[in-house]
Amino acid sequence: MDARRNGAQWKPQQKSGPLDGVKVVEYGVFHAGPGGTAILGDLGADVIKIEAGIGDPERYWTNVAGIDMSAPNGESLMHEVSNRNKRGIYLDISKPGGREILHRLVKDADVFLTNLRKSTKKKLGIDYQTLSKVNPKVIHANVSGYGPEGPMSDLGAFDPLGQARSGMMFVTGNSEPRLMHLGVLDQATAIAVSHAILTALFVKERKGIGQEVHVSLYSTALWLQHPNLMLSNALSVNPCVTSARTEHSPLRNAFCCKDGKWILGTHHPEEKYWSVFCHATGQAHLLSDSTVTDEKGKPINYHKLIEIFDGVFAAKTRDEWMEIFQKNKLMFSSVLQIHEVEKDEQAIVNQYVVPCDYKGIGKINIPGYPIHFSKCRAGTRHEAPAIGEHTDPIMKELGYSDDDIETFRKDEIIK
Repeated sequence: MDARRNGAQWKPQQKSGPLDGVKVVEYGVFHAGPGGTAILGDLGADVIKIEAGIGDPERYWTNVAGIDMSAPNGESLMHEVSNRNKRGIYLDISKPGGREILHRLVKDADVFLTNLRKSTKKKLGIDYQTLSKVNPKVIHANVSGYGPEGPMSDLGAFDPLGQARSGMMFVTGNSEPRLMHLGVLDQATAIAVSHAILTALFVKERKGIGQEVHVSLYSTALWLQHPNLMLSNALSVNPCVTSARTEHSPLRNAFCCKDGKWILGTHHPEEKYWSVFCHATGQAHLLSDSTVTDEKGKPINYHKLIEIFDGVFAAKTRDEWMEIFQKNKLMFSSVLQIHEVEKDEQAIVNQYVVPCDYKGIGKINIPGYPIHFSKCRAGTRHEAPAIGEHTDPIMKELGYSDDDIETFRKDEIIK
């Protein structure tokens, strides 16, 4: 691999990023932690990723569940997702010289992030107690599997394990646990830790203090299910309702259309929309049918209604139905396959997907930053670094001379 490759060719942006001038140092692996600093990079922060040895194992995570995730350079495309916007330094912090360089990096950093295990952090000297002595105002962000306390606090974990322990694998309404692929909880945890860091940056700005923050896969999975937990704990009900279509109203259901594509509606309260729906679908006669509509104008007998509307929806294509429902201001959406999203007009005009030109990959559409700012910019600025791609310029920024750099390289502390 070319360790000094050029970045992706994004068009220059006129606006500055909200986090311009914020320095972030990361020693992390896979997505749940590094994905959070990638988000900070979207916001303009200078993110420096430390790697040693073979680097972040995610670089080589090229196959999962039979999906080939290899980028043209032979590494995993997921690594690009997790490490966009960053600069890379090769640094062996297990050696005294490496720790000296680490401390220089952290001394003026706003944020340090790691998602290594508690015992490993202490062993490497990257725990909060150690690094806060180097920089008392640093925000020390941690991502773990199950949280900083308790019997599982030093265990590693991946996305599926957080889904498992949190009850999330039953939210689809199936009797058997179902896993949400791929990396949904990892990404949610990345968002959660970026939220934690931004909050801590605000506190630092207001009060001049640094602090340790901690996010876990488990905590994020529970937070995502706040409504479910409240219903379960307060009312002793199971909010994981069945996914069987015949157990739900036609106003809260999915239907397969003439072209084999699906459409989904969600309407509350049902009494308000039932008449409009029946007229829009040419089924106004159902409004006077007491076997499927009650005296309040609400649909009943879902089994029969789903059978009726399965036939109705099969008569027109998805786009034809969407045109009808938009005209009648009914809340329906096309059910898109993931590959359809990049061509969705709604995504394009709002820059929820944006074009970029990756070196070695070519022109592709990537997710845009989900929030619009009127006076600053946010979004992917450049691709992930090769291992140690920016070692020399970062070392010089830290005040090391060419001779120093050569000495560290001979000692295999940097590469």
